[in-house]
Amino acid sequence: MMDLKTKRRTITDNGDGGDDLVLANLIANGDEVGPLVRLAFETGRPQGLLHQLSYVVKKKEAEIEELCKTHYEDFILAVDELRGVLVDAEELKGELQSDNFKLQQVGSTLLVKLEELLESYSVKKNLTEAIKMSKKCMEVLEDIPVDSLKMVIKKRIPIIKLHIEKKVCNQVNEWMVHIRSSAKTIGQTAIGRTATVRQRDMEMLEQQRRAEEQNVSGVGDLAYTLDVEDIEEDSNFKFDLSPLYRAYHIHDHLGIRERFCEYYYTNRLLQLNSDLELSMAQPFVESYQTYFAQIAGFFIVEDRVLRTTGGLLTADQVDTMWETAVTKMTSVLEEKFSLMDSATHLLLVKDYVVLFGFTLRQCEREIGTLLDMLDRNHDKYHLLLLEECRKQFVDGLDNDSYEQLVIKKETDYESSVLSFNLQTSDIMPSFPYAAPFSSMVPDACRIVRSFIKGSVDYLSDCTHTNLFDVVRNYLDKFLIDVLNGTLLNTINSGKISVPHAMQIAANIAVLERACDFFLRHAAQLCGIPFQSVERLQATLTSKLVLKTTREAAYIAVQSLVDSKIDEFMSLSERVNWTSEETNQNGNGYMNEAINYLEYVLSTAQQILSMDAMYKVGVGAFEHISNSIVAAFSSDAVKRFNANAVMNIENDLQIIENFAEEKFYSLGLGEIYSEASFKSCLIEARQLINLLLSSQPENFMNPDVREKSYYALDYKKVAAICDKFKDSPDRIFGSLSSKNAKQSARKKSLDVLKKRLKDFN
Repeated sequence: MMDLKTKRRTITDNGDGGDDLVLANLIANGDEVGPLVRLAFETGRPQGLLHQLSYVVKKKEAEIEELCKTHYEDFILAVDELRGVLVDAEELKGELQSDNFKLQQVGSTLLVKLEELLESYSVKKNLTEAIKMSKKCMEVLEDIPVDSLKMVIKKRIPIIKLHIEKKVCNQVNEWMVHIRSSAKTIGQTAIGRTATVRQRDMEMLEQQRRAEEQNVSGVGDLAYTLDVEDIEEDSNFKFDLSPLYRAYHIHDHLGIRERFCEYYYTNRLLQLNSDLELSMAQPFVESYQTYFAQIAGFFIVEDRVLRTTGGLLTADQVDTMWETAVTKMTSVLEEKFSLMDSATHLLLVKDYVVLFGFTLRQCEREIGTLLDMLDRNHDKYHLLLLEECRKQFVDGLDNDSYEQLVIKKETDYESSVLSFNLQTSDIMPSFPYAAPFSSMVPDACRIVRSFIKGSVDYLSDCTHTNLFDVVRNYLDKFLIDVLNGTLLNTINSGKISVPHAMQIAANIAVLERACDFFLRHAAQLCGIPFQSVERLQATLTSKLVLKTTREAAYIAVQSLVDSKIDEFMSLSERVNWTSEETNQNGNGYMNEAINYLEYVLSTAQQILSMDAMYKVGVGAFEHISNSIVAAFSSDAVKRFNANAVMNIENDLQIIENFAEEKFYSLGLGEIYSEASFKSCLIEARQLINLLLSSQPENFMNPDVREKSYYALDYKKVAAICDKFKDSPDRIFGSLSSKNAKQSARKKSLDVLKKRLKDFN
């Protein structure tokens, strides 16, 4: 009893009690445990169930571990045996491959023997039938008188010949119908092979160019060495001439070979003329490949006929057919090219015609006339290409924000900057990077690059002796007429702002540098190492033209700035020229002008080069100086007094201080130390100094004038001095020292006026 209780307690402690035992047995037997799970949740005892499941899991894990320990050595042995089997399998695989190779060798020989056997069997069968037929004929001849038989046969021979000829001609006609329907496929296959060979040759030339192993003067005279025999291996190219050979042989034995030759030539010529008639059912850009493939197939067949039939065709006859075809094709192309309005379509047709020509050159056909016709249309093609690229460029310019292009990642930098050698440093910048140009520049470079490729694609197979020179001339025309012309029109449109004009100027400066890339790219596509171009000192005229347009952009910037400054500097309207008091803080117009100049110079600092920014500043301050002098000379100002001069003196000091501060804050002091912004105000400064001088008559002294008034024109000074009149003295005026100074200055000024009149 004690042992039984202990055992039950042990089982209970291990979790292998009543429900646990039931659950364990169910799982071991693979029975459904769903009811127990459902019951556990229904009775509110899920934790007990989880405890039971955990116990079962531990028990099974222990059993698995014990099983693995028991069979561990067996498992290792099984793996070793499996590795041995794998080695044996590899050896067996190698033996099978070797046996298969030997079997294929033996089988190939047997197949050849089998084909020979079948052919011999066919010959034997024909000979057996001929012998049987001959025996029957002998039996018939033994019963028929020979002379009578001769007479009958003699009478029947013309009918038999006519029957044979008619039957054979019917077979030839069927063959000609069939071969005509197959000509398109034959031509397409041959032209496709020519395209493949051309691509291979182009890749080889490109590799040679990159390795610089040899000088390549151009790609316009590639050989495209294509063997017709190589093409004939293609199943789409194979065609059977057996019916033609048989007919020719029979007609030869019938003694009417010449008649059959004429019959064949006449009918094939009729077929050719029919093929040369262009179908109106489809547009030419959709049907040209079929048209030329059909003609190519025709002449490939005739070339084989000429080479293999031994006299059915003569070389002169094939030459005549080819001349007929070339004349018609040239006429068709001239007409269709004249009607085309797409450079892309014209290039596609031209390219296919070139492939057509080089395919038939392998058949010893002369293609110079076709290439000359294509060459005559290169102006037409480039005119269309120019207009298409012009539209792309105008669209890009219209969509340009005229703001510096912000590049956020390295891949964009490579595609927009490095691809066109627009970088100013070999060091990769940090991102985001603000380029010195707007998005228009890389867009324009892409358009130019596509134009160069389009130009080379058209000209490369024509008859030019120097492909690169022709491409360079068209490139120059494109850059001058399209790129530069469009930019110049934009500059002169009067619809751009100062920042836009500045950005255009900065863009043009970058495009000038890009011209070297364009030239190298053109040389590369023409197959010329750029070192050769450098030795020839080849340049683009458009680079100088762009430089001139850049100057026009600077002039536009200056004009816009000057125009805005004029709004602030309308001194004849905004200044009291007979003021009774002075204004130490200056007039409001000068503060407005300074604020505007601050904006202009800050914008220029972000966009323009130091030199261009300096020019903008110099022009602006010179214009302010001219405006001040012009105000004194203006017909609208009849007279002015000393107070007005003092007020403008205060304004001038304000603008001089601003000019000096900006000159150095912009970092221009070290570069342009001999001519600062302040020095641009020298004419206005000298005029004010003269008008405020206590001894203005010294202006007539050459030494003084050379030293202190060299920027002043004496005629302007004379006109201005005539207007300078002091206002009447007020209370205490006669006692004031100021009045005394003014009186003295007035006397000196009167002396200056008199001397100026005498000088005039």
